[in-house]
Amino acid sequence: MTQATTTELDVSPRQVLGKKVKRLRWQGLTPANIYGHRVESKAIQVPSEELRRVLQTVGRSEIIYLRLDGEEPRPVFIRAVQRDPLTDGILHVDFYQISLLEKVRLDVPLHLVGEAPTVKQFGGTLLHSLDYVTVEALPTDIPSHIEVDVASLEEIGQTLHIRDLPVPPNVTVLTDPDLVVAKVVAPAVERVEEVAEEAKAIAEAEAAPQERK
Repeated sequence: MTQATTTELDVSPRQVLGKKVKRLRWQGLTPANIYGHRVESKAIQVPSEELRRVLQTVGRSEIIYLRLDGEEPRPVFIRAVQRDPLTDGILHVDFYQISLLEKVRLDVPLHLVGEAPTVKQFGGTLLHSLDYVTVEALPTDIPSHIEVDVASLEEIGQTLHIRDLPVPPNVTVLTDPDLVVAKVVAPAVERVEEVAEEAKAIAEAEAAPQERK
């Protein structure tokens, strides 16, 4: 769940600003910015191919080290990625520089693993209610994702809550612990029968006063 390798990305200062950045993209460069707590905002440019490779392998809760003009590598998180709505090409990236000694708050994705016995044996439906949780920790302790093992869901109606997640002791989960992450519900056929029975009961209740008249 934690980072196993260090990801580095070479970047350079950017002089081209505003609408003129289109020509950077034609040259195989993507405009970007670095900003952060106690950090002066800086315009940079990144080789587009290298950036695409990194974005395919690194999540937003994983640290990237930017190398800028021979400086010490800057630890950053990806804060925002702007894409072309037609081509899905990367138009701009915001990097948020951090201190490795200060805690940060980030959204960490949840990955469902395993197989719920009730789905295979009884035809239940597994509902996945949350895609991520918000956590607080030192940057190097932030997990890239948190696994949710649904193999423990052995009964229809059984649920997994935020409080059930396997979170490292040095990571604090800020999301409401009572929120449901995953749940197994009855097969669709059973649910249809329940709805039909409910509808029948309502109809009988509405008809009862008329019969007494």
